[in-house]
Amino acid sequence: MHTVLPVVFAICAAFSNAVATVLQRKAALTVPASQGLRAGLIVDLLRRPVWLAGILAVIGAAVCQALALATGPLTIVQPLFVLELPLTLIVASLLMHRHLPGRGWLAVTVVVAGLAVALAAAAPAGNRTHVALDRWIPALAVCAGAVVALALAALRRPEGRARAACLGAATAISYAVTAALMKAATHILDDQGLVGFLTAWQTYAFAATGVCALFLLENAMQAGPLVASQPALTLGDALVSLALGITLYEETIRSGWWLVPELFGVALIAAGVLTLARIPFTRSLVAPDEERETAAAP
Repeated sequence: MHTVLPVVFAICAAFSNAVATVLQRKAALTVPASQGLRAGLIVDLLRRPVWLAGILAVIGAAVCQALALATGPLTIVQPLFVLELPLTLIVASLLMHRHLPGRGWLAVTVVVAGLAVALAAAAPAGNRTHVALDRWIPALAVCAGAVVALALAALRRPEGRARAACLGAATAISYAVTAALMKAATHILDDQGLVGFLTAWQTYAFAATGVCALFLLENAMQAGPLVASQPALTLGDALVSLALGITLYEETIRSGWWLVPELFGVALIAAGVLTLARIPFTRSLVAPDEERETAAAP
């Protein structure tokens, strides 16, 4: 019963992020297009109630994620964000009156089924509320090193699949670290109050890694096709969060023969996400510039 609350909050967070993506994309379609950076863009968007609703959805998602992490294991909460891409497409098909093809609905079903199989087989457990600094230091060092290595590898490659995949993986690690730090900060808020929260290094660390993740995400979307960056991002976030949950928070998952259905579930998720990332509807919604660049290519 103790897992119901974090699951509900995590799904609400994924849904809120999906709604935010659709509303912000819908608002972006109503402002004048520009080939470069335009100072008045935010001013234009601020006049759009749809865009403001999208910002509220982003805030709602952050609150729900914090509540999910405060009440449940990292190994349950973060994998549920796999649902964000399918939910985005479903919400878009309703709010933007766009048609999701049959293979899209099949892929959504496959992702949901794969997530259910993987989590049911893994049966994550444990909800440690305090992590000692001597655990944080090596974990953060390894993750930071991996992000830097992936970013440097991306910079050495031309725009395309390899560059997008490297940046997608770097984004995934950053998101997973942000969630791990946010979980620590929410427990500090619960135990020590607002003063403790505002003076804890974890609070500022998760804010900094969150900004880094957003920066990497924007670059991943521009670096190459969505089919390269999205699987690395979706699966990477879940897998790195799993590793951090086990190593930092001493959460547990079932092993032995349970690894077979767990890997089967992950394979289903990967297949579903790859299919969704190939659908033109997804590219036009999540990475609209990709189709424009493709069309402009000789």
